[in-house]
Amino acid sequence: MMNRRKFLRRLGAAGGLLALSPLAACVRPDEPGPVTAATPAPATPAPIVAATEVPPTPTARQAATATATATAAPSPMPEEVQMAQVALIRTEDRAEGVRRALALLDINPVQGQSVFLKPNFNSADPTPGSTHPDVLRALVEQLRDMGASEITLADRSGMGNTRAVMERLGVFEQAATLGYDAVVLDELATNDWVLIESPEDHWSQGFPVPRMMLDAGALVNTCCLKTHRFGGHFTLALKNSVGYVAKRTNGRHDYMSELHGSRHMRTMIAEINAARLPDLIVLDGVTAFTHGGPDKGTVADTQVMLAGTDPVAMDAIGVAILRLFGTTADVSQGAVFEQEQIARAAEMGLGIAGPEQIELLTEDAEGEAMAAEIMGMM
Repeated sequence: MMNRRKFLRRLGAAGGLLALSPLAACVRPDEPGPVTAATPAPATPAPIVAATEVPPTPTARQAATATATATAAPSPMPEEVQMAQVALIRTEDRAEGVRRALALLDINPVQGQSVFLKPNFNSADPTPGSTHPDVLRALVEQLRDMGASEITLADRSGMGNTRAVMERLGVFEQAATLGYDAVVLDELATNDWVLIESPEDHWSQGFPVPRMMLDAGALVNTCCLKTHRFGGHFTLALKNSVGYVAKRTNGRHDYMSELHGSRHMRTMIAEINAARLPDLIVLDGVTAFTHGGPDKGTVADTQVMLAGTDPVAMDAIGVAILRLFGTTADVSQGAVFEQEQIARAAEMGLGIAGPEQIELLTEDAEGEAMAAEIMGMM
């Protein structure tokens, strides 16, 4: 297994993951938001150098927080094409799939860091409608083993009362057993939110994200593999970020009504991710919705677990897998990187620019065969 991984990495055009740049931000320190974001950089963006109070952590590439002013440093000319490595495991066992995928990816962005863990608790429906408890347990245990100093799970449900959804899914009981904090984002105070604004995005009044997410040492995103019948087309790594945007923070503007009523919905989904990019993504594709979703749909036995750090690469691979198993006309249309969520995120420099920058890591012949099929769908 180790030899295969090393061999695959030698085949890559570059050994490092794509360096991702967040939005540069500034805010008055005495009140919450708004944050005025600089124009996002194109693919292969310049690194960010934090100038004031909150320095970037060694593992959080996106260190723009509510109290930091960032300036872009000159970007050196890359000598090689930068790759996004994604571990692909064929499995029916979710917990084992999480462990094997993280071992194959072989990175540790959470050592000594506080972790903000974003699950998929949009509703209390069974997986892939929501994050499976086995995935959550295995991931929390792995983050602990990797040296995370503390773990805070937080979400906002779009199809139900968040606290009731988390209760039905047994989240609070699991949190007490495993020793992590479970936060209902709807219950945060107004000053717990930071408004992210950019002149280049499609949000009329920006969008609010939790201060605790920006301040965490590492952001971990665990998502499902599924289509979305309400205009998103698919809900994978990029769209999972919608769950940490507030519906309201001051009783006036409804951010979710704006999102779901906009013809730019899929573009706006991508733009949310400029607030902060994940340090680790685990995508549960053991089962998938190939039609319907995000709560209920046609279930396919896809038997795959993915782990990576690049949300564009993860979504591109997820769309390719959905196509392999037969999916909706919206998800099947055009090239994978022409899908609006993916195209906008790539344009903003939030991940890779094309399929040639994906390096799929596998550990056996079955995984290698699926990797070849996925790349053939690009």
